[in-house]
Amino acid sequence: MSSSTPAAAAAAGLTFPHAAPPEPGGLVEIAPGVLWLRLALPFQLNHVNVYLIEDEGGWAVLDTGLGDDATRAAWQAVLAGPLAGSRLTRLIVTHFHPDHVGLAGWMCERYGLPLHMSQTEYLFSHAMQLDQTGIGDEPLRAFHRTTGLNTEQIEQVVGRGHSYLKRTTGLPPTFLRLMAGDRLPLGGRGFDILTGAGHAPEQVMLFEPATKLFFSADQILAKISPNVSVWSMEPEADPLGLYLRSLAEIRASLPEDAFVLACHNLPFYGLHRRIDELVQHHRHRCAEIADACRAAPKSAADIIPVLFHRPLDAHQTGFAVGEVVAHLNYMRRCGELTRETRTDGVHLYRVS
Repeated sequence: MSSSTPAAAAAAGLTFPHAAPPEPGGLVEIAPGVLWLRLALPFQLNHVNVYLIEDEGGWAVLDTGLGDDATRAAWQAVLAGPLAGSRLTRLIVTHFHPDHVGLAGWMCERYGLPLHMSQTEYLFSHAMQLDQTGIGDEPLRAFHRTTGLNTEQIEQVVGRGHSYLKRTTGLPPTFLRLMAGDRLPLGGRGFDILTGAGHAPEQVMLFEPATKLFFSADQILAKISPNVSVWSMEPEADPLGLYLRSLAEIRASLPEDAFVLACHNLPFYGLHRRIDELVQHHRHRCAEIADACRAAPKSAADIIPVLFHRPLDAHQTGFAVGEVVAHLNYMRRCGELTRETRTDGVHLYRVS
């Protein structure tokens, strides 16, 4: 394993001790007793960061990468190369998205690891994997019809298939529950467990007070805003409100000089500043939506080009419409918008 040279690079007021990530499949000692492994993703967001924390003579793993052959081979290369002779002690998964839980079933079985997750994320992942026959397709179509997407767009989104099944390797039949407010001991160190909603229902984050290490998962990223979406199973949900509440709680409870080890982008310092930027980002989006709905009522589909200024494929359209509806639901909760429904079932939004 190699250690990168610290750099005093700063961007947008954040400080990045490591100016560049490790090569895909490479390890960097990012903090004492903590290794940083970057794994490739076949998406526009082309990587995920996972971490290994020294634990009982081995390494606890935080997240896995996708459940595909390439990621499996990357793990095998790391364990045969820079970690040869080391053992893995346990697997901690932050949330149910496939780039975080994808290899959980395979890793737990192959290496005999206990799985640590929050209960909601464990059960949500199970629910996603149980829909092997497409029984959720019609509710998904019904939800997207209310957004104003046309039939072709809806079929493209639904027709992406059951990608979750293709990108995950299942879960072990038992797990150890992580709960907010508890402490997780790892190798003689104690990590406070935090959870946050919005991007995922009960995403796990870890904070070590002694060293101010903060494993923020996808909740707080240095350069991008995590997707916050409404999905068909809970169409009236307010994930944006929950996300903003989570950010406020993190800002109030963790120090500004925490070292933020996120699952995408570079690790950084400047936690409070980044939280403020994320809050302002969503306020700006709400203002753009209000301006668009002021002249005439708009559907969620009408709002997509207001917020996303580039062509979107089916994968991106699904996330974009979910994020638009998250903002619309939040603004309705705040009394900024009202909603009416056309005779064809499409929801239209206007400024209150």
